[in-house]
Amino acid sequence: MFDTNNYRTQMEEALKHFSEELKKVRTGRAHPDMLSGVKVEAYGQWMPLNQVSNVTVSGATMLLVTPYDPSTIPAISSAIRSDSSLGLNPSDDGRVVRVPIPPLTEERRKEIVKTASKFVEESKVKIRNVREDARKALKSAELPEDTKKRSEKEIDDLTKQFNDKIDSAFKEKEKEILTI
Repeated sequence: MFDTNNYRTQMEEALKHFSEELKKVRTGRAHPDMLSGVKVEAYGQWMPLNQVSNVTVSGATMLLVTPYDPSTIPAISSAIRSDSSLGLNPSDDGRVVRVPIPPLTEERRKEIVKTASKFVEESKVKIRNVREDARKALKSAELPEDTKKRSEKEIDDLTKQFNDKIDSAFKEKEKEILTI
């Protein structure tokens, strides 16, 4: 029998990565994961924002970034401001960095959906690559022809199942982005 568990795990990892990428996509409401891609120059090296501060939500349209070391506040502010994909303008009061989340325009919403659709395609490509790896392994395996056919159908079913999960997650996110 051909073992498809390894390929299922790889597809699950691709789906998990896709979900993590979708969390970073801005929807007009504040979410701490929006800043997860921000890198801050602190202590002479680049570090993820979550290693130099705590990010919390304060209301639907405000993020509070509380640094562990107040001397990093200017670096945190400039790192958030310089990430043009976010389009955010933080302000600080010497203790915390406040990041207001401006409302999204219709044009910006459509642009964000287009960006998110790139994640969909990347994830589907990863899943197709896993399927191709499985087919190659199946072709070279010394198995009876009917077992190969059954295993190939199982792999195709897995591929369809994971592609459907990606599509439904994207539709949900698209609805969330386009909702005013």
